[in-house]
Amino acid sequence: MATISLRNAGLRSSAVLFSNLTFTLGDGDRLGLVAPNGRGKSTLLRALLAETELSEGEITRSRGLTLGYVPQDVPPEALQLAARDFVETALPRDERETEGWRADVALDELGFPLDLVTRPLGALSGGWQRMALIARGWVSNPDLLLLDEPTNHLDLGRILALERWIAGLPRSTLLIVASHDRQFLDAVTNRTLFLRPEASPFFPLGYSAARAALDEVDQALEAQRQRDLREATQLRKQAAKLTNIGINSGSDLLTVKSKQLRERAEKLENKLVAVHKERTGKVMLGNSGAEARVMLALENLPVTTPDGQVLFSVEKLLMFQGDRVVLLGRNGAGKSQLMRLVARALGGEAIAGLRISPQLVPGYLDQSLDWLPLARTPLDYLMSEFDEGDSRSVSLLAGAGFEPERQGKPIRTLSLGQRARLALLALRLRRPNFYLLDEPTNHLDIPGQEQLEADIAEHGATCLVVSHDRAFLRGVGTRYFQIVGRRLCEVEGPEAFFAAMEET
Repeated sequence: MATISLRNAGLRSSAVLFSNLTFTLGDGDRLGLVAPNGRGKSTLLRALLAETELSEGEITRSRGLTLGYVPQDVPPEALQLAARDFVETALPRDERETEGWRADVALDELGFPLDLVTRPLGALSGGWQRMALIARGWVSNPDLLLLDEPTNHLDLGRILALERWIAGLPRSTLLIVASHDRQFLDAVTNRTLFLRPEASPFFPLGYSAARAALDEVDQALEAQRQRDLREATQLRKQAAKLTNIGINSGSDLLTVKSKQLRERAEKLENKLVAVHKERTGKVMLGNSGAEARVMLALENLPVTTPDGQVLFSVEKLLMFQGDRVVLLGRNGAGKSQLMRLVARALGGEAIAGLRISPQLVPGYLDQSLDWLPLARTPLDYLMSEFDEGDSRSVSLLAGAGFEPERQGKPIRTLSLGQRARLALLALRLRRPNFYLLDEPTNHLDIPGQEQLEADIAEHGATCLVVSHDRAFLRGVGTRYFQIVGRRLCEVEGPEAFFAAMEET
C-alpha cells in the first residue's frame, strides 16, 4: 500500500509557513492543499519531493513510493524542446529508447493534438504547456502525483477534460493538488488541508464541505475565546474590588481571595486561542458612479479574427448600470476577440456598432498583467502613476498585503498572485465605473477571489467578464450571454453551458 506521512512538520523562511503539521495519506486519498499566495503550498510540495528540507518534523514514505511532480511553469531551459521530448525527459535516461512510447501515451491520454507534439514548448500556448507539464509528471505512472496550480492557463474545456482524466486514474493513485480553483478542488479531491502558520486544519472532505466545517470550527473557537475573555475581565474586576475592600478593612483573607481571582484570570488569558485570520490584504474595488442608464451598447457588431473572418455577430446588447455581464463560449468561439474590441473602444478607437456612454470611466484587467512595469517597484509605480503621495502610497500597498520590504523590490520579483493584487489596486485608484475583466481570477488566491466577488456585488459595479472559474462566474454574474453558432444570445444562466462542456 502506498502511503506518505508527515509528523510535526514545520518550515520557516523569513516567517513561519507552517508548523506542527501531521497527516497520513494512503491509497485513493486525494488531497486539496489550500492557502493564500506565498503561504507555503509550493514549498510543502517541494519538501515532499525531498527538494527542500523541513525546519522540523519528518516525512515518511512507504518503501518504493514513486512520485510525479507538476510545477507551475516550464523550466526556461526546456522551452526549446519539442513537447514529446520534454515529456520523455522524466524517464530515466537508460530507459528512454525502450520506454519512450510512454510519452506518446501520456500526451494522448491528455488529449494533446498530434500536430503539436513536435513543436517547441516555447511556441505553444500557456494551456498546452500546462498539459505537457502534466503529461511529464504522469509519464512514469507514479504512486503519488503532486500538482501545483494545474488549472492555470487552461480554458474551461481543458479544465473539465483534466477533471475527467484525474477521475480515470487508478484508484490507488495518491494525489496532492495545490489550487485556487474551488470548483476543480471539489471535483478531484476528497481530503482538504488548510495550510496555516499555526495549526493547519485537515478534513476528510472535499473543498466546499471542508470550508464549511472550517468556518464552524473557527466560529466556535472565536465564541469560546470571547467567553474566556469576558470571564477573565470579570475576574479581574472582582479581584480589584476585593483588594480595595481588603485594604480598607485590613482583611488578609480578602487579599488572598483577590490574588486567587487574579491567578484564575491569568490562566484564562494564557490559554486564549487566537482565531486564525487570513492576512492577505484588501483591495476594495468601488464604483465611481454615473448618471447614464446605458453604459455600453453593441448593435449589429461583427466579431472577427485578426485576418477578418467573421466568428459571430452581436445583434443587440445593451449594458445598463449595475449589469454584470458574463460571456460564455467554447474555446476559439471569439470571446477574447470581443473583449479586445471593447478594450479598443474603451481606449478611444471608433468602432462601428459599438457605442460608449460619455460618462463611462473604464477599468481594464487582463490575465497577462504584462502592462505592469516589471523593472520598477510597487511603491515607485504607485507614486508615479497616481497622485497619492508617499505615506498614502505606502499605506495603500500595506493594506493590499504588501509588507514594507516587498514594496521596494522590483515587480518582476513578485509572484503572479502578488502582481494581480497590485493590478487590482491600480485599477481601484483609477476610480472606474465600468470594469472589463478578462480572466481576473487567473492568479488570485481564494480569499482574493471571494473579495473580488464581494466588491463587485456590494458596490454595484458594471462589468463585462470572461473567466474559466465556474465558482466566480456563478457568484458575480447577473446576465449571461453565450456564443451559439454565429450569434451572441442571452441565456438564463451558466449551468446549461457548463453541463454541455462536461459532456464533450
